[in-house]
Amino acid sequence: MTPVINHILNPLLYIIPVLIAVAFLTLLERKVLGYMQLRKGPNIVGPYGLLQPIADGVKLFTKEPIRPSSSSPTLFILTPTMALLIAMLIWAPIPMPQALTDMNLGLLFMLAMSSIAVYSILWSGWASNSKYALIGALRAVAQTISYEVTMGIILLSIIILTGGFSLKTLLPAQENTWMLLTCWPLMMMWYVSTLAETNRAPFDLTEGESELVSGFNVEYAGGPFALFFLAEYANILMMNTLSCILFMSPTLSSQPELFPINLMLKTLLLTIGFLWARASYPRFRYDQLMHLTWKQFLPMTLAMCLWHTAFPISMFSLPPQQ
Repeated sequence: MTPVINHILNPLLYIIPVLIAVAFLTLLERKVLGYMQLRKGPNIVGPYGLLQPIADGVKLFTKEPIRPSSSSPTLFILTPTMALLIAMLIWAPIPMPQALTDMNLGLLFMLAMSSIAVYSILWSGWASNSKYALIGALRAVAQTISYEVTMGIILLSIIILTGGFSLKTLLPAQENTWMLLTCWPLMMMWYVSTLAETNRAPFDLTEGESELVSGFNVEYAGGPFALFFLAEYANILMMNTLSCILFMSPTLSSQPELFPINLMLKTLLLTIGFLWARASYPRFRYDQLMHLTWKQFLPMTLAMCLWHTAFPISMFSLPPQQ
């Protein structure tokens, strides 16, 4: 194939499976929640409800999009597109087993893209020109920025232990022992922070239905709302895939061909943990949400980062390059 066709096909072959996985993650969530609440979940559209995600997508994208007359037209349409674009870009440096773009600073790129995604939330609330959407956006931005501080420090600890910003250095560094086994407090705080970062229950304060109806996306309907929805679930899968690579290395040096299956199963396990948390815990109060990150996670992550800086674990150190 010519290089031009390759440049077009490679991103498509990388993005389309992610979108398909997002579609069926919605089905998995509804099924898991249904069985946890002693009901069936979707079981009408297609065998065992397997075509329900397709029906939902068709319904959302054929529904008439509504734009409030007082909203900012350009930003109102641009922000959902930006949200999905950033959600897809974050996947670029993740090895599955080959990355779309091999970056030396892959972790830094992912953290930067995750931070830029905050703007799509803020602008969507601002562009709606609605007080409820703006309140939801402000709550979402405050929550996301707060937990990004903790996540950044945890990533810094991992970088100190493994010796590189590239995701590929994380895999051989965990050949002998998973990072989960030796740094389980970091893993615990990282997993809870990813729940808050992706606005999932019990940290879904941005969509507090009892007081905000739907939060920052309250004025969106049809296709633009579907783009926000896709971006949120793509971020859930991305965070769990990154958690798997950081702490539960899917590398099998003896059988490298099993890497994709290993990665997929561990990511699925972490994702089911997200759904389990949603079915089990009530929503936090906002002051509890902020207290958890600033008064508990931040001091612990700073202390562990300083400890790993002073006493690095030799088992994770890579051999010096000749």
